[in-house]
Amino acid sequence: MAIQTPWGAPYGGPPHMPPNIPAKDVRPRRIWYVVAALLALVLAGAGVAFIAVTLKDAVHAVDTARSFSSGDSRTFGFVQGETKAIYVSQSGQGRVDCRIPQLPPGSMTQPDSSYHVTLGSRTWERVFEVRPGSSGEYTLTCTSERPAEFALGDKPRVGSMVGGILAGIGCFLAAVAAAATITIVTAVRRSRHRRRLVAMSAPAPQWGPPPSGPGPGYPPGPLS
Repeated sequence: MAIQTPWGAPYGGPPHMPPNIPAKDVRPRRIWYVVAALLALVLAGAGVAFIAVTLKDAVHAVDTARSFSSGDSRTFGFVQGETKAIYVSQSGQGRVDCRIPQLPPGSMTQPDSSYHVTLGSRTWERVFEVRPGSSGEYTLTCTSERPAEFALGDKPRVGSMVGGILAGIGCFLAAVAAAATITIVTAVRRSRHRRRLVAMSAPAPQWGPPPSGPGPGYPPGPLS
């Protein structure tokens, strides 16, 4: 630290430059930035997996490969106690009717809520649910007031679908929060540690004695 004297000449030496602290000496290490990025990728990947599996289950819920037209019949295998859903894809709203003559009354019911699945250019609507009392092969016949296609599929699990989507969204939010928290905390702590290292490395100021005698800025003394 240099002090400017009244005579115009500084003493105490030139000002010291702040010491250069290597980045590798600052704690916490920069590896935590990499940890934050990797953690964000893992959580985001988990979110994508949750949503992808949920959508895949919804898509494969309808057996479109074995669909049949209105007025036709098709034989399906049913398992006792396992509920299946009957889906229809038609142009507009029309009254539909489905029957399985081999099943006793009450085995086929209309669901209380609506459920739609869009696959390609077709939208499939759940219209009936079937819960057979015994396993076996049964013939399903369906008709509609409009041109329509019918298909058998799984009963939609709305709760699990909502849970899967919410889990995926939660993973995305956790990825952002975790990455941001680790990055900010690491940056703040590194900045504080760097300042402490700079303060510890700075040399103590050197104070020199003031010059003796009048300086160039003072008037000369009286002549003797």
